[in-house]
Amino acid sequence: MSVRLYPAESVCPVCLRKIKAAITVGNDGFIHMEKSCPEHGFFDTLIWEGNVISYLSWSDDDVEGNAPKTAIPAEKGCPHDCGLCTGHQSEGCCVLLELTSRCNLRCPVCFASAGEGTDLPLAEIVRHYDWLMAHGGPYNIQLSGGEPTMREDLDEIIRLGIERGFTYFQLNTNGLRIAEEENYARRLKEMGVSCVFLQFDGCRDGIYTALRGRELFEIKCRAIDACAKTDLPVVLVPVIAPGINEDDIGEIIQFALRRHPHVRGVHFQPLSYFGRCEVPARELTEKCCADDQTQWRITIPRMLKKIEEQTDGLFKASDFHGGGAESPYCSFHAAARVQPDGRLKILKKRTRSCCCPQPSSEAMNFVSQQWGNEDPSFPDAEGDVSSLDLFLKQAINDTFTVSGMLFQDAWNLDLSRLRRCYICEADSERGMVPFCAYNLTDTNGKALYRK
Repeated sequence: MSVRLYPAESVCPVCLRKIKAAITVGNDGFIHMEKSCPEHGFFDTLIWEGNVISYLSWSDDDVEGNAPKTAIPAEKGCPHDCGLCTGHQSEGCCVLLELTSRCNLRCPVCFASAGEGTDLPLAEIVRHYDWLMAHGGPYNIQLSGGEPTMREDLDEIIRLGIERGFTYFQLNTNGLRIAEEENYARRLKEMGVSCVFLQFDGCRDGIYTALRGRELFEIKCRAIDACAKTDLPVVLVPVIAPGINEDDIGEIIQFALRRHPHVRGVHFQPLSYFGRCEVPARELTEKCCADDQTQWRITIPRMLKKIEEQTDGLFKASDFHGGGAESPYCSFHAAARVQPDGRLKILKKRTRSCCCPQPSSEAMNFVSQQWGNEDPSFPDAEGDVSSLDLFLKQAINDTFTVSGMLFQDAWNLDLSRLRRCYICEADSERGMVPFCAYNLTDTNGKALYRK
């Protein structure tokens, strides 16, 4: 019998209505979310593969987020009033701008269910920019999709953003066009792309066949090489799926380190069950009360354990910490300084850190400097300022990050986590919608917000 820790709020995975939930210690000794829908019954989802002490010590309940500068009234309540509503507890930091629903892959795993579709009109993109600037901007912009490189007007899209005051443009891409079109990486840098967020699920083609529908490892390597030639920073973004690439985590990190500093780090995204999800583990989502949920749910402790084991302690679980501005249960992060001899020096933990570690401007500055190609800012100082500038820039170039984001789905959605979300989707009707709410889908694939 489970032991109740504290109450929570969530949604029913079948109908997405808001329901009461509880965070509990399960019979396996791990932390679970239990909830019941009056119509669809009881659900039990694993959320933390560790004991209660490790779970509670990961939290930072004393940290308060910054409420949005402008917010819409909350009428139905979270998660049905996102926009951001007055109940939200964090400002935005990173905003996904989905430029197209078209894609040159048809991945079995895709939160946007991309493939065939249309492009977002340029006039609509401008309206998004103007709305974001009027509601707390500038934010770090993630040019996303679908596959954003299928558009031929990326240069115009970025130019219009720069004109309105945006300075950081992250390109979320599968890398096919970068690998296959000569000088395209150089063009991206000239356009103003700050960083390439490259879909990269492992170093074996079998992984890509399972998650992306075709062999892609050689293409990924060519895309990284093309970016390196033009000094365009790259962050590798692996989706980690149970039974597919869990045992490849360490190899991914070592691969990235061999290509540092062109590759700035790795940002893991353990599989969440929303959008299109056709991997073998998908069938297990309908067995949410199964005795061994570790078959289909990857948690933060599991990721950290595998990182330590598969890197032979190069990164230890104790090196990592959770977010500060967003819920700590959404993310993990560690950074290391790469020494001249190739060894790593783990940097001191930041008290409020992850991929978006600080409220608003500090969070955006961290992302743009750590992952982007912008020159770092530095305080006034006496002496040779150019030498100080060089030192700070070198410090950033020598830093390698390993981080991860555990997006929530209808099974494990915790509204207290959602209210602290820093990563938003631009939406023509709602303005800014937290990523996990925007992409939330029920058991039949029906979305709460995504059209």
